[in-house]
Amino acid sequence: MKLHDLRPANGAKKERKRVGRGVGSGAGKTAGRGTKGQNSRSGGTKPPYFEGGQLPLVRRLPWRRGFRNVNRIEYTPVNVGRLDVFDAGSVVTPEALAERGIVKHVAEPIKILAEGDLTRPLTVRAQKFSRAAQEKITAVGGHFEVIE
Repeated sequence: MKLHDLRPANGAKKERKRVGRGVGSGAGKTAGRGTKGQNSRSGGTKPPYFEGGQLPLVRRLPWRRGFRNVNRIEYTPVNVGRLDVFDAGSVVTPEALAERGIVKHVAEPIKILAEGDLTRPLTVRAQKFSRAAQEKITAVGGHFEVIE
C-alpha cells in the first residue's frame, strides 16, 4: 500500500445536499422546508429557549432573591491582632488606622473584632466593638471608646 492508495472508508464522506436548485434536483422550490409557517421563512428559526411567545422560563425566574435592607450599615472589620503595630499607650483612631493602611476609607464605620492577640495597652476609638475584643483590650490595660 502506498500513500496515493489511501482512501476514506465507504460512506465516511457524504456530499452535502444542495437545496433550492430547481425542481429537477428533487430539492427545489420549498427546499425541504415544507410549505408555509414560521420555519419555512428566512430567519424563521427561533432560539432554543423560545416558547412560542409564552414568557420563557429564563424570564419567569426571579433574578435577584431575598430582601435588601436599605438601612443596613456595613462595618469594616479590623481584628485586635492588627492593632499591635501601634506603640504602647497610643490612641488608635480611624484616621490612624487609615495612615497605617489597615483600613482604606475613614468614612466607613469600623468594628473591632477579637481575632489575634494584643500585647500593648492602647486606647482604641471605633464605631463598634465585639464583646471579646473589648475583653482583650481591657485585659492588657487598654481602653476602648465608642465613637458616633
